Amino acid sequence: MTPTLPVGCVIAVLGAESTGKTELARALTQRLKERGIPATMVSEYLREWCEREGRTPRPDEQQAIADEQTRRIDAAAAIGVAVADTTALMTAVYSEQLFDDRTLYAEALAAQRRYAITLLTALDIPWVADEMRDGPHARQPTDTLVRAALTGARLSFAVVHGVGGERLASAWNAVNAIAGSESRARTGRGRADAKPASWTWPCEKCSDPECEHRLFTDLIGRRE
Repeated sequence: MTPTLPVGCVIAVLGAESTGKTELARALTQRLKERGIPATMVSEYLREWCEREGRTPRPDEQQAIADEQTRRIDAAAAIGVAVADTTALMTAVYSEQLFDDRTLYAEALAAQRRYAITLLTALDIPWVADEMRDGPHARQPTDTLVRAALTGARLSFAVVHGVGGERLASAWNAVNAIAGSESRARTGRGRADAKPASWTWPCEKCSDPECEHRLFTDLIGRRE
């Protein structure tokens, strides 16, 4: 199945460190291109910044990083479908987690609200050591903060899980299900500007992989 995704559509991939965001974003972009959909992957600017500067940002540098991430996503969406390997919301989460600073959330959530599809990578793949990351102990707190931000703002999201091809299949099914819901909503209302249908997990704060896998399978089964 190939989803109907118009120019300007953004697929945002969120998640804690070492949960496969980059690999998934790359695979989704390739899959879309193979299906004839013009798509651009938007890389994580925060990682690019850290690698260039050789350090983590100071609190006063976080806003500019978040703004640049949003700018790059908007630029990619202007010419097709943008697949974002993180958004400004992750910078806001890191600011809270590292500096107890919540000032970035308002703008980050405003940008996130414009994105058609939000995918959250589950914690079910092995940790990969990286000098730019804090360690596996940081994944659960990050995951909790992302979920809290999304649910607190009443933003829909789908959790994807599995290893390798399973993770891509999980994300692809979610994209098709959400795109199908949007299409049906537009048809039913007879309006081209109809808002996307709400699509969230029954237990958004749960991060148990088996529970989420069961919920995802049941939900996709009901939509087929």
